[in-house]
Amino acid sequence: MRSAASSVNRRASTVKRSDDFIITTHTGSLPRPRALLQMYGRRLREGAIDEDALAIAGREAMRRAVQAQLDCGIHVGNNGEQQREGFFLYAQRRMSGFGGSWKRWPRADVERYPMYKEMQQQRQATLEGASGLIPPRVVGEVSYLDPALAETEPAEFAEELARHDPGFVEGFLTAPSPGIIAAACRNEHYASDEAYLDAIAGALQFEYEAVVRHGFLLQVDCPDLALEHHRSYHDRPQAEFLGFVERVVAAINRALVNVPKARVRAHVCWGNYEGPHDCDVPLATIWPLLRQLRVGGFVLPFANPRHAHEFGVLKDAPLADDQVIVAGVIDTLTNFVEHPEVVADRLERVADAVGDPHRVLAGTDCGFDSTAGQGRVAEDVAWAKLRALVEGARIASQRLF
Repeated sequence: MRSAASSVNRRASTVKRSDDFIITTHTGSLPRPRALLQMYGRRLREGAIDEDALAIAGREAMRRAVQAQLDCGIHVGNNGEQQREGFFLYAQRRMSGFGGSWKRWPRADVERYPMYKEMQQQRQATLEGASGLIPPRVVGEVSYLDPALAETEPAEFAEELARHDPGFVEGFLTAPSPGIIAAACRNEHYASDEAYLDAIAGALQFEYEAVVRHGFLLQVDCPDLALEHHRSYHDRPQAEFLGFVERVVAAINRALVNVPKARVRAHVCWGNYEGPHDCDVPLATIWPLLRQLRVGGFVLPFANPRHAHEFGVLKDAPLADDQVIVAGVIDTLTNFVEHPEVVADRLERVADAVGDPHRVLAGTDCGFDSTAGQGRVAEDVAWAKLRALVEGARIASQRLF
């Protein structure tokens, strides 16, 4: 499949799509080496660590993750989020205003099952890394500390990609939605939640624009747009949650004002954790609001047992003509390695719902290690899953094109 990269349509008006095969990608975080996990864990528990040594370890892990993705045959890859302890809480190290900590609202589905909750807590106590990271509060003005901080990851990723020929069809980097930070880090400074959200969006604008400035696709990670229904808003009317989604979508669009729509994809999910998930809001309920995002594509989970059926929403309420879908066809919370035929079947169903296989990419439901040490899938199994993704996409391509 690597040789097929030349057939990728490089039109400027859309996120990458292919003329004759299904492009493979993933959602962002990849397994981190144990030594790196331990360093993140020490920084969390002890508060101080050799930051230079941590930076060196992060860059080395990034190089390893890039090579592993290429070895698997992934077309659109990233840095594996190796230089972060988590997909969004790293932002407190790049922005002012954060301090202290607080205990996040519980997940409504977990609270319904006390025996499962006890099992989860026992497992949590055994994890290494930064898993279980307690979010901070916002006690002052949120602003980006130094624009140069936003350039580091893209510059290091670009430097690494220059060493590979052929490399990826396209590189992507992730940045969080302002909504997940606003929901996880309690506001104790701003007079209103709207002002707080706007401040975070303004700070994240540095990150969004830096990614695209370095020539990469930007993925905005927005679990809040589904997850917070059964977390922050679990005991409140659904209309209040939908109001939150509407405000976050507007804030993201403002932060993307200088970023071409074609260079952005949005990842939305219901939380990267194994659990009942029987309090999840249906995709159909939030889809009308998600479609207002100014993005060239969506990354949605269609592999896990709770949401595997929801690709049908794409038939009832289609994507815009200039948008693509990255279909999650690999479950990142189980050590089952999906059979390539299963992957192919899932992709064919999504392509049928969309009505155009050229607008379907193959991906994962979520990241393999969204918060360092939290991942449930063994590293060697994770890479096997990505190889199954690539093979399944190859099979589906033969049938669809």
